[in-house]
Amino acid sequence: MYEKERASLVEILVQKGISNQSVLNAMNSVERHLFVPHAMVSHAYKDTAMPIGYGQTISQPYTVAFMTQALNLPTGSKILEIGTGSGYQAAILLNMGMKVYTIERNEKIYATTLKLFENMNLRVAARCSDGTIGWDEFAPYDGIIVTAGGPTIPNNLKKQMAINGRMVIPVGDKSGQTLYILTKVSETEFETREEPNFAFVPLIGREGWKDA
Repeated sequence: MYEKERASLVEILVQKGISNQSVLNAMNSVERHLFVPHAMVSHAYKDTAMPIGYGQTISQPYTVAFMTQALNLPTGSKILEIGTGSGYQAAILLNMGMKVYTIERNEKIYATTLKLFENMNLRVAARCSDGTIGWDEFAPYDGIIVTAGGPTIPNNLKKQMAINGRMVIPVGDKSGQTLYILTKVSETEFETREEPNFAFVPLIGREGWKDA
């Protein structure tokens, strides 16, 4: 179902510069229409973000692909996702053979997405809590992907990165952010690459915005 639409979306992503074949294969395999509100299923394969309720969105496919490509990690890597949302990003990572841990702060979104994971038999470790604190129990992580924009990079997340691990996180104000791609060189040193012009919902929490 929707195979042609997914193939067309992948063509758009290639034209926009997505070149990692594992990412493209996952975008072609994961059924995005299962992660969007029922009323929007016909628009599921447009390259656009869509609301999922409670002021949250399912990210634009290009953004998902870009962030996943920026992680640039091998199969089997342990990934922490901050902001489960619809579950689509987690499903992409899982399809690529990653071990996925994900945190969602909104209890209603969490409950809905957890049920979806169970129905789809997706083996994702999920919890409902403040994502800016991370999930220390399973640290360190090879990759951390943050799907909401905060004013700074949370120190807790930096601490939970493995050496040579990567974090992809949008940082800025509430109207727009720069995507920071961090590589942890040592316990105190990080290499940083910046990609401008992204827009995410606010990262709420102890080390994020205090309110939406």
